[in-house]
Amino acid sequence: MSAALLDKKVVVVSGVGPGLGRSICLEAAAAGATVVLAARTESRLLEVAAEVEAIGGTALCVPADITDEAAVQNLVTRTVETFGRVDALVNNAFSMPSMKPLERTDYEQIRSSLDMTVLGGLRMTQAFTPALAEAKGSVVMINSMVLRHSEPRYGSYKLTKAALLAMSQTLATELGSKGVRVNSVLPGYIWTDQLKWYFGEIAGKYGITAEQVYAQTAAKSDLARLPEPAEVAKAVVFLASDWASAITGQTLDVNCGEYHN
Repeated sequence: MSAALLDKKVVVVSGVGPGLGRSICLEAAAAGATVVLAARTESRLLEVAAEVEAIGGTALCVPADITDEAAVQNLVTRTVETFGRVDALVNNAFSMPSMKPLERTDYEQIRSSLDMTVLGGLRMTQAFTPALAEAKGSVVMINSMVLRHSEPRYGSYKLTKAALLAMSQTLATELGSKGVRVNSVLPGYIWTDQLKWYFGEIAGKYGITAEQVYAQTAAKSDLARLPEPAEVAKAVVFLASDWASAITGQTLDVNCGEYHN
C-alpha cells in the first residue's frame, strides 16, 4: 500500500538539485505522484526529471526563482494548466546564510537567506493556496536539526530556520479552515555527495580519514549512522499523503536519534 501513498496526486517540489530535492522527487514519483520540479537551474531539473521518468513517473520542469513573484505565478499557472490540480507543495529551496559567529556576521547574507528560505516559502505557499484548498492538500516545509542545538557559527542559519518554523506553524493555523495542512521535516546530517565532500575536507584538515569523521559524527545518534536522502524524502511523502490527514502544525525530526524532540 505504501507504493500508492500519493497515487494520482500532483506534488510540486522547489529547490530541486542533486541532493534532497532529487530524492523527494523520486520518492514522490515512486509513491504514485506526478511531480512538478522547480529550481533556478534548468539543467538540474532536466536531470532529475529524466530519473523520474526512468522509473515510470511523470514530471514537469518549470525553471523558477521563488524570490520572484512573476516566476512563482508562472509556476502555478503551468502546473494547474497542465495537470488541473495541486495536492502537495514541498518547500525545499533555501539559501545558506553566513557561517560566522553572530557577533560578526554578514547582514546581507542573512537578508538573502531570509528572502529565499522564509519569504520564498511564504510566496510559494500563498500562490498555491487556492489550488491546495481545492484539493484539501498539504504543505511540507524542509527545515533543519539546527533548531535543536546552539553550536557556534550556526546562529544565522538557526535564525532563518527558526523563522521558517514560526511561519509554518502560523500557516497551519491560518490555512486549517481551508483544509490545508502545513508540517515541517527537520533532517539531521544527510549522507549526500555534498556531505561526503565536506567530511573529506575535515578529514584532510585533521589528518584522519573521511570514514573516521563519519564514525565520530554518527556516534552522536542513537542509530550510530546518518540519514540517507531517501529516508528523509519518505518522511516528506508521508506528511504529503492522506495517511497524515489529521497531522498539521507539527515537526518531524529525521536524524537517526541525534536529537530528541
